[in-house]
Amino acid sequence: MARGLTTEETVGRLAEAELLEFLFLPGFSMKATVSNISGRGVGLDAVQAMAKQVRGLATVSSEFGFGTRFQLQLPLTLSVLRTLLVDIDGEPYAFPLAGIASTIKLPRTRIELLEGRPHFRFEDRQIGLVTAHQVLDRAEPQADADELSVVLINGNRGETHGLIVDRFLGERELVVRPLDPRFAKVKDISAAALMEDGSPVLIVDVDDLIRSVDKLASSGGLRTLRRGTTSPDLRRRKRVLVVDDSLTVRELERKLLDNNGYEVEVAIDGMDGWNAIRSEPFDLVITDVDMPRMDGIELVTLMKKDSRLGNTPIMIVSYKDREDDRRRGLDAGADYYLTKGSFHDETLLHAVVDLIGQATE
Repeated sequence: MARGLTTEETVGRLAEAELLEFLFLPGFSMKATVSNISGRGVGLDAVQAMAKQVRGLATVSSEFGFGTRFQLQLPLTLSVLRTLLVDIDGEPYAFPLAGIASTIKLPRTRIELLEGRPHFRFEDRQIGLVTAHQVLDRAEPQADADELSVVLINGNRGETHGLIVDRFLGERELVVRPLDPRFAKVKDISAAALMEDGSPVLIVDVDDLIRSVDKLASSGGLRTLRRGTTSPDLRRRKRVLVVDDSLTVRELERKLLDNNGYEVEVAIDGMDGWNAIRSEPFDLVITDVDMPRMDGIELVTLMKKDSRLGNTPIMIVSYKDREDDRRRGLDAGADYYLTKGSFHDETLLHAVVDLIGQATE
């Protein structure tokens, strides 16, 4: 009454619950004087304003001799979630901390290729790597830094994957907002939230994301990653990709080219080779024809149809030595055709030099 919020007559007619509602009024305080920490009447007012903002309710009840209870009621679909914010292709994404095992800065030199997929060693385990750009269908990463920002995500079956993002933005507590039901289920996304400045951010569904990674891995769709960056002070070594499902042939060609100064990467079949050539630049591709998942002719055809890869020289090295086989390979777009049964080391090296020159430039 002293603050002019009501009259003595009105107070006499109010129930106890109605009187307690005065605690939430702007500027109302039980303190007679203002101190550094209280007396301004903004605490409970701010709490109720925030609850109403998310379609919730703040209430208070009191029982003499037992204490006072403040209760917040929020929608079932609404909660405050602790998250890690990351940048992916210039957009913020939030990962629930409950789904993250760790975050690390990974030097590219620690990347290993196992069964055609990039891995790195972490706490005595081999962890598969994949870029968030690929899983979320974003543009290719622009930066080629020596260190990668990696989020280790855990699935509900205990599996762990390393997800490469552009950079870490820090931890945030976000008020979860459900997506409009007209969107139905959005792949790899569970909900949304608003940042402090009002900009939206998507919250990642970690289990759904891991299913997407597993699907890419099982189909051979994961792209490879470069182990290091090229120093501008060194003469560049020509890079050759050898694609063959035979371990013996792959190693024979790899050692031959490596011993003659070329930088060589290998792929275990056409699909693995297609992922590799789209992820890294190569000066030459040497491929077999008969391979599982994708044969050499399909690989050549895809490369020649791609605007970025169409000018990359391609050599076919195959056991097939009939003229029809040779013609089929050259018609698909191969620049050179050698048969495994007849070529010697010098023959292969001469062909490589004819196509791309010496190993360094």
